[in-house]
Amino acid sequence: MKTILVTGSNGLTGQKITERVLATKDFNLIATSRGENRFPVKEGYVYAEMDILNPANVTEVVAKYKPDAIIHTAAMTNVDTCESQKELAHELNVAAVETLIQVCKQFDVQLIHLSTDFIFDGANGPYDEVAPACPLSYYGQTKLAAENAIIAAGGKWAILRTIIVYGIVSDMSRSNIVLWAKGALEKGEPINVVNDQWRMPTLAEDLADCCLLAVSKNAQGVYNASGKDMMSISELVGKVADYWNLDKSLIKEISAATLNQSAKRPVRTGFILNKTIRDLGYQPRSFQEGLAILDEQLKDK
Repeated sequence: MKTILVTGSNGLTGQKITERVLATKDFNLIATSRGENRFPVKEGYVYAEMDILNPANVTEVVAKYKPDAIIHTAAMTNVDTCESQKELAHELNVAAVETLIQVCKQFDVQLIHLSTDFIFDGANGPYDEVAPACPLSYYGQTKLAAENAIIAAGGKWAILRTIIVYGIVSDMSRSNIVLWAKGALEKGEPINVVNDQWRMPTLAEDLADCCLLAVSKNAQGVYNASGKDMMSISELVGKVADYWNLDKSLIKEISAATLNQSAKRPVRTGFILNKTIRDLGYQPRSFQEGLAILDEQLKDK
């Protein structure tokens, strides 16, 4: 049985990987994050504190547990914060990856790295795995720099690119566009939503599944790992309102230009998933199926 080490295990994707491993028992899991373990179940796996900005700490943890694969989910993903805190964004999104590259080569570990649709400018979406990158934001630049470092270093690696990951963590401490829209509309709050950007939102469970498929199949190379339904952001929020029978008149459609965000966003991204479906057996749910899964989970909260 393979041993996997997950960085950022307190985050949304990290927690979904823990859930999956505990449900299937297909892997030995070493969950790592900064601070204490926030996953509610503490049995059936090992939790180790690990600071990805501390190379000696990373080396020590990997040397101790000797994983077959590292799934790297930790990152700075707030696009505007990356724009305003470039040094920290570089540390978290590039330097930390360079540390993992070296440690993985040292201990012969497969590296599964999560990347983003924001490495593209959005002029020609949806994209396949070999489309030329052209990031518009510093966040996109850091994620592309990390990809390039992984590819240049060789070794055993797979890059999984994803788009707008949504889902719920056990303590509801993390929000995302689905939970934000649902929460605001339930309170009767009007919300502004852009109608001129298109994405393929990704259920966190699907992304977790893809990470584990990449490990089990010894994946090598770049793979697209998003949801399968393309929609505008306003359509996405409209579907959330429809699913939970909320008041769509509260949704005001606006253009992205009116938001004055510090980081530029691509207009239309989206991914062609054929390679990942064919080579890894990836089976993403529809957005409607994803909302149904969230609805069931929210009933337990």
